[in-house]
Amino acid sequence: MADAEQPGPVEPGHVRPEGPRNTDLGARAISAVVMVAVAAICLWVGGLLLDALIVLVAGAAYWEWQRIVRRMSAELGFSGVKSLVWMLAGAVYMGAAAYLMVTMPSMLVVFAILVTAFVDTFAYFAGRTIGGPKIAPAISPSKTWAGLGGGVVGATLALLLFMFTSHMWATGMGDAVTSGAAHDTYFVMFGGPELIASAIAAGAVLAVLAQAGDFFESWMKRRAKVKDSSTLIPGHGGVFDRVDGMLPVAILIGVLAQVAT
Repeated sequence: MADAEQPGPVEPGHVRPEGPRNTDLGARAISAVVMVAVAAICLWVGGLLLDALIVLVAGAAYWEWQRIVRRMSAELGFSGVKSLVWMLAGAVYMGAAAYLMVTMPSMLVVFAILVTAFVDTFAYFAGRTIGGPKIAPAISPSKTWAGLGGGVVGATLALLLFMFTSHMWATGMGDAVTSGAAHDTYFVMFGGPELIASAIAAGAVLAVLAQAGDFFESWMKRRAKVKDSSTLIPGHGGVFDRVDGMLPVAILIGVLAQVAT
């Protein structure tokens, strides 16, 4: 039950730090391998299996959302109406992301995951290496402006990699080298400064969205005075903790895909 997972008392005016979790490294590594394997299989098979995974992840994330909202209500004294609004907002948020991911082509689902992973990875290493001023230490003390810059670089590289691979695939991956498609694809992707500028701009938007999703969940957890959205994933916290940055990215990509069709 949710109550059994709640941490101990927190001093008034304080929230639990979001530093490294005191979890077993082995369990964390095994969980990561299982998550990557399941996602890879579902993405490869596609169809109903991928749709089922998306709905399952969205449902788990919403369960954690309402768990956080209940804690927020207890901590901040929300009225019943305000709690209901939060619950409905979560349903719309998770539902929109799930619907758009189910209806978009599988390759765009891969793109949403790729962008989020690149943003998180590059932001982490840039923040750890460069450091510097924090963006919003009261919400997420580990997030720096350098990390955001690294996230922009990561999102831009993910976008270029996706465009390059997609163009190669469309022209025939098997004959790409012998037919000269690889050279043509390189020129299409990197031959014009306008394309690079557009990729950087798009990368900046995607990186900010991913970081905003992360910040939003951190803000919710701090108001609720909880460390993780749940303990569903050993060593990693909850499902919402893992997809918080991907939700707004998927919504934007899904909306653009709907407009383009």
